[in-house]
Amino acid sequence: MHMRALKTSLVVVTLCLVAVAAASAESPQTADNFPADLRLFLPETIYAAPGVEMNVYLDNVALILNPANYAFDVACKKGAQQAERWTLTPADKDAGTYPFTLEVRDQGNRVVARAQSSLKVAPQTSGAGESISALLIGDSLTHASVYSQRLLDLCQGADNPALTLVGSHTPLKDAPHNRHEGYGGWTAKRFATHYTGTARTGSHEGCGSPFLYENDDGKRKLDFARYCQDVNGGAVPDFITIFLGCNDTFSATDETIEARIDDMFHHMDTLIAMIREGAQETRIGLLAPVPPAATQDAFGANYQSGQTRWQYKRNQQRVVERMYESYSGREGEGIWLLPAFVNLDCAHNFPQATAPWNAHTSLSVTRLNNGVHPAPEGYRQIGDSIYCWIKACLAAQ
Repeated sequence: MHMRALKTSLVVVTLCLVAVAAASAESPQTADNFPADLRLFLPETIYAAPGVEMNVYLDNVALILNPANYAFDVACKKGAQQAERWTLTPADKDAGTYPFTLEVRDQGNRVVARAQSSLKVAPQTSGAGESISALLIGDSLTHASVYSQRLLDLCQGADNPALTLVGSHTPLKDAPHNRHEGYGGWTAKRFATHYTGTARTGSHEGCGSPFLYENDDGKRKLDFARYCQDVNGGAVPDFITIFLGCNDTFSATDETIEARIDDMFHHMDTLIAMIREGAQETRIGLLAPVPPAATQDAFGANYQSGQTRWQYKRNQQRVVERMYESYSGREGEGIWLLPAFVNLDCAHNFPQATAPWNAHTSLSVTRLNNGVHPAPEGYRQIGDSIYCWIKACLAAQ
């Protein structure tokens, strides 16, 4: 009886293997039938500039619960693939455009996802000697005033343009040139609609949109030309970046995320139209929201049990996907997408805190303790991404 049972088991296993092989032969995995539960996304263009490290952090471009279960394979003539990232610090001789392909493979070495991009390295002297200005619009990530300072620092030296930042908000009182319109907790809707009569008072608490005015007839209007007159002597900025989305979609669920994005984009379009009415030639760079810190620890520190990293990351990636669906290919309209989300080290460049593992041990652990706000090192990576895009624009002109 034992031998008969064993033979029966062997027959069943053999039949199963034959069935799997037949299914594989009939349905090879291609770009059209990759698993729906693994979403891989690369921006159309990855901007880089000589002397500045550029990265593609692999977890940032793949919606996977555990990336360690997969193997990533980057194909590009430039840069090096490491365990958690592809990285390149280009030299001037690397200037040019290069195909960039990323494949994800499973344990059986089958390709389960594939995405393509272009790496664009600007020449080192792009914009050298020019005077340019930039307005940075955003939420608390802009209010922190770190990536804005990084931009100012990068634009020092003979090979770079001389950068002036435009804005009414100067959170760092000892850095009056570090100006922008970045306010903690703000959304695209708030910039487009919030009026209190106290805009540009020097404090972001309780103030209204810096772009919204009430006319003599009591009607309110977004007026970018008037804003420029008030804060920049009437001159329009050469570059404007809009870095929103964190607050617009933070508490969304899989069931509500699409409606939240629709509302966000409605007000983003309003802001873009406002800029275009007052500044026809200004180049507008839209930054998709960056991924969260790499662990749930960071969300527990900030939000207790009110939000999970996985839900936030799902929301963030969906905003990225939708932004590229809606705004890519619009360079002819003066609108670019800036892929800062690929260049942020979410495991090491977020704030950390050390504490005992639990109340009954003296052994300590260092945990990430901020879910969505990077440490200064992470903010500087965001600044690097914006700088590389500016250099690319200056090279193109």
